[in-house]
Amino acid sequence: MSESLELLIGKPVRERADAARNREKVLAAAARLFAERGVAAVSMDAIAAEAEVGKGTLFRRFGDKSGLAVALLDSRERDLQQRILSGPPPLGPGAPAPERLSAFVAAYLDYLFAHLDLVRMSETASPGARYRIGAYRFWHRHVAILLAEARPGCDADALSHTLLAALGAEAAGVLKDEYGSTRAIEAVTTLATGLATGR
Repeated sequence: MSESLELLIGKPVRERADAARNREKVLAAAARLFAERGVAAVSMDAIAAEAEVGKGTLFRRFGDKSGLAVALLDSRERDLQQRILSGPPPLGPGAPAPERLSAFVAAYLDYLFAHLDLVRMSETASPGARYRIGAYRFWHRHVAILLAEARPGCDADALSHTLLAALGAEAAGVLKDEYGSTRAIEAVTTLATGLATGR
């Protein structure tokens, strides 16, 4: 299982030292401004000025604010992916599939709620953006593997998309706003348990 998931974690791109420095300056400036003002209130021009890089450099590297959001989320997603691949159970290997699935839902929602505005932007930049993000393919494969293990013969791929729909930033954000983080996590965990057990 972990081998197929590891293939979905892309290797960081090697880049020139000056490009890497500029990238880090931009990401640090964006993170700082987003934290201070909120994602919606920060323009690409403001990020370029804060990072002391040209606007052309910023747009060539990230395209737009949603591309910047994806880059900011990358290291946080990689951390969660590594905990899934090699961390302690129940999130990591060694626990029964239903327990791992519940642990994934809770860990993913913790990550999502900590970065809700950035994830929302990365998922809604254009129609279908969420499904083109490499991390989504990882989450989908992980959930499908666990569902297939928990319920042999089920349509694990389709059920995986179904569960991940509840983990989308828009849907989960509504749950959090309406009922709070704890209740939102409990609700989606209950859904995951039902899918994993068939009850």
